[in-house]
Amino acid sequence: MNTELRQLTSLDTQFLAIETDRNYGHTGALSVLDPSSAPGGRLTLETLKETLSERLHLVPPFTSRLAEVPFGLDWPYWVRDEHFDLGYHLREIALPAPGSLEQLTEQVGRIFSRRLDRSRPLWELYLIHGLEEGKIAMLSKTHHAAVDGMSGSEIMTALFDLTPEPRKVDPPPQPAPSGGVPKGLDLVAQGLTSLPRYPVNLATRLGRLLPHADLVTSAAGVPGSERISRVLSKARNLVNGNADGQVIERPVVKAPKGPYGGTVSPHRVFGVGSISLQEIKQVKNRYGVKVNDVVVSLVSGAVRDDLSRHGELPGEPLVVMVPISVRTEEELGTFGNKVSAMIVPLATHLDDPVERLMFNHEKLNLGKEQHDALPVDAMRDISTIVPPALHTRAARVATRISGSFTRPPWNVTVSNVPGPPVDLYCCGARLESMYPLSIISDGMGLNVTVISYRDSVDIGITADREQTPHVQDLVDGMSGELSKLLDRAP
Repeated sequence: MNTELRQLTSLDTQFLAIETDRNYGHTGALSVLDPSSAPGGRLTLETLKETLSERLHLVPPFTSRLAEVPFGLDWPYWVRDEHFDLGYHLREIALPAPGSLEQLTEQVGRIFSRRLDRSRPLWELYLIHGLEEGKIAMLSKTHHAAVDGMSGSEIMTALFDLTPEPRKVDPPPQPAPSGGVPKGLDLVAQGLTSLPRYPVNLATRLGRLLPHADLVTSAAGVPGSERISRVLSKARNLVNGNADGQVIERPVVKAPKGPYGGTVSPHRVFGVGSISLQEIKQVKNRYGVKVNDVVVSLVSGAVRDDLSRHGELPGEPLVVMVPISVRTEEELGTFGNKVSAMIVPLATHLDDPVERLMFNHEKLNLGKEQHDALPVDAMRDISTIVPPALHTRAARVATRISGSFTRPPWNVTVSNVPGPPVDLYCCGARLESMYPLSIISDGMGLNVTVISYRDSVDIGITADREQTPHVQDLVDGMSGELSKLLDRAP
């Protein structure tokens, strides 16, 4: 295999497959920087370009473009972009006075509502000047096919420093001789060698995987998946001579249609803010729960208030999808998606904030137990038993009908990404906050992602501008829910 080829997985490819002119596959971050600690108190595009040019080899996705395998015979590859132009990916704009947070998020929404150019490496970086108090914003866009939450954090580590003085980075190793970037016929040949593996893998792995079909994220919401799991669990016990063995029984989780569930428009809107990490830990310790339980509960309270205000709160609980990293220690420093998910009820049907917290704690614990029952390499199994062309078409159809003709698999995504507890610097400018920006799609129009940084938890809420123009109210609602839990704490 050509060493310049890195193949995408089925999950990586799914983020490409669902992309349309309304559904985007890129994630990002909006960072606010204080340039007063930078040389001369300034952060310029030229300085950023110089720093990045020295560190590009630390982030392979930044210099790799997509190479599709003709006829969908195999998953696409990342290949070296022979015409890479760093200047294309770095851009610079300024806000008009006074440079408020509202102006910033409006501008970010416009930039984010454009697809990345697939003929180039799938990322862009913007410096945004003119913020109040002389601050500078940095907006990143990177396709989810290239990074997940954990590998995105590793990109941050590669591009930021622990001191205002940028660290010295070793130059890239001398590249080994290669046959150059592969062409279409090379990839066809490579894809043809993969075709025989699908029937073999289907026969050897399907029996092991299907008893857990309802726990595989790709199958979430597929009618009958719970029954398939239960029946095949019984069958597996009989084949193994263990007729009295434990049958996989899991509560049915059905997302209500409606909330944040329409067909998304091409326009994105963002709510951003920060809450105290120390206060979240106080709630965790006083109620005997986990940090993630608290974060999910803050979202459940904010969403309940938001839907109640607009007369859209269903009587049944909403359903939340919580991504879980399955990246092993050996896979640290690699890119792409190594992620699974829990899909559990969200306590939007309960009026009391403490009851909401304990409900979410119970359901997340149960979801974790169910998730741990899934074979570790289940996501890899999916990618090896389903031919790429079929998997891609299925992903597109599922996205198109979600929330319109069927119930969505979930209503809200909540992701909690651990970040650094110490100050970071970019070209000498101190990072003040980093608001995550993420993906929404038809039927699943609300994404809440948080990242811890220093003594704060930075919140980024992604929504559809036409469905949820008041998204900043949800950030305020999370802060209000935290105050309620602190006031009621034992």
